[in-house]
Amino acid sequence: MRIAILDLYEGEPNEGMRCIHQLIDEFRQENNLDIVSHVFEVRLKNEMADLSFDAYISSGGPGSPLSSEGSQWEQSYFALMDSILHYNSEHPFKRKMVFLICHSFQLFSRYYHYGKVSKRKSTSFGIMPIHQTKAGHHEPFFNGLGDPIYAVDSRDYQILEPNEAKIWSGGGHILCIEKERPFVSLERAVMAIRFNEAFIGVQFHPETDSDGMFKYLLREDKKKLIIEKYGQKKYEHMLTMVNEPDKIKLTYRTIIPSFLRSAIPK
Repeated sequence: MRIAILDLYEGEPNEGMRCIHQLIDEFRQENNLDIVSHVFEVRLKNEMADLSFDAYISSGGPGSPLSSEGSQWEQSYFALMDSILHYNSEHPFKRKMVFLICHSFQLFSRYYHYGKVSKRKSTSFGIMPIHQTKAGHHEPFFNGLGDPIYAVDSRDYQILEPNEAKIWSGGGHILCIEKERPFVSLERAVMAIRFNEAFIGVQFHPETDSDGMFKYLLREDKKKLIIEKYGQKKYEHMLTMVNEPDKIKLTYRTIIPSFLRSAIPK
């Protein structure tokens, strides 16, 4: 099994890449598979995978998903996505699977006009409830998860005004939306979309493990951000949620491992 990891962190220190590698290593050991994975520094070095891989995991990343439009690395990135989409249409029984995380999800949604990508009024960061739609309850990668799903949310941008007709026409569905806020008159952001049988994107970070998140929450800048926005009590609750078995631990053990299982060559 060959896995391409598309690194969009542009060289910034992060937990995401460590967690992706860890998930692949755990999957290799648990399933006794021969797995080759290769990292491509997409934004930093304009490196790009080819069609020789069975699965593609495209990471989160810093900065604006709008300002890179037309850049050289984006042209290479979407040339690959176009190639995978075309390959899958020609080989429906040997599809190549693609998982898009956060920044990658925003880029994909913007480029293919699946929704409007815009800057949030304020940063969303922490362990958040993410609510499944009716379609989400039938999503195989979410099997065994509760509703809401609890996952790490870290973003300055969001996807609004989804093009539902286009999503449905490709055989896709909106899987998750932001928490409903009855007293706030703002549209809820889209948090996950299955675009077709091979492509799925999420706005949150299902790759985050509990140990890494606990250390992250203890960082002074993150602690300050959460307390200023949500209060001391909410911050302390997040620290507790990190180690609860039905929260991010369950999300970590479920979504990406399910994706990897679906990508094992037949």
